[in-house]
Amino acid sequence: MIKKSNFRLILIAGLWLLSASLFAKQDTLRVLFIGNSFTYYYNLPQVVHTMAASDNVTLITRQMTIGGSNLELHWKGEKDSRAKQMIEEEPWDFVVLNNHSLATINDPEGFVDYSKKFVDLIREKGARPVMMMTWAYKSNPLMQKTISEAYKAFCQAHEVEFVPAGEIIGEARRNRPDLNLFADDKHPSHNGTYLLGLSFYKFFSGKNVSAISPRIITKDKDGEKLYLLITLPEDATFMKQVVDEFQFKTAN
Repeated sequence: MIKKSNFRLILIAGLWLLSASLFAKQDTLRVLFIGNSFTYYYNLPQVVHTMAASDNVTLITRQMTIGGSNLELHWKGEKDSRAKQMIEEEPWDFVVLNNHSLATINDPEGFVDYSKKFVDLIREKGARPVMMMTWAYKSNPLMQKTISEAYKAFCQAHEVEFVPAGEIIGEARRNRPDLNLFADDKHPSHNGTYLLGLSFYKFFSGKNVSAISPRIITKDKDGEKLYLLITLPEDATFMKQVVDEFQFKTAN
């Protein structure tokens, strides 16, 4: 027979393990990114995960991304998109929605319609929708006004959180026009993705990003170092300052 004193110890230990398990679950965030090449260039979801891990934050990221896609394509399951299926069948804390870069300009009604469809589905499944505000092309910074107004209007009307990626990139461009944030006219360079990664990490964690290294390093399946991004220390310092000084709401 188990003595009462031993039983109490076992019970206490069991309760401690249970509470520790619950805390661990609460302390881990699962994030699904839905979008296009603006998300998968330089592996943004993995960059966000690795930045978080380097700062002792557990943030699991997954993606459903298709080049050139908009939310309508993902909603209709075209080009083998499994976006809706992943939302419906897997547990997520946040789902990030990256619409086409011209959606707010060329198809404002579709932008609102399919954003709302996804927002409703995400909430129905118990997760929080997050809009990724896109950015103006390198050749036309004036695009940002229309983009920003559309995202802010939608998010305010439907009480949706958003990461002002386009405005943060615009701020960096104004202060450091010499810093190359673009791989071409619209896709982010390694610097651009570093800046985006910082922005999303700050949004999810609520933490200052000054401790994030200029080198984003993970490991491959064999345990060997894998360099996702390498930025110059002085450029990384500038981009971290831009993100930490930019006023936007975080998830915490």
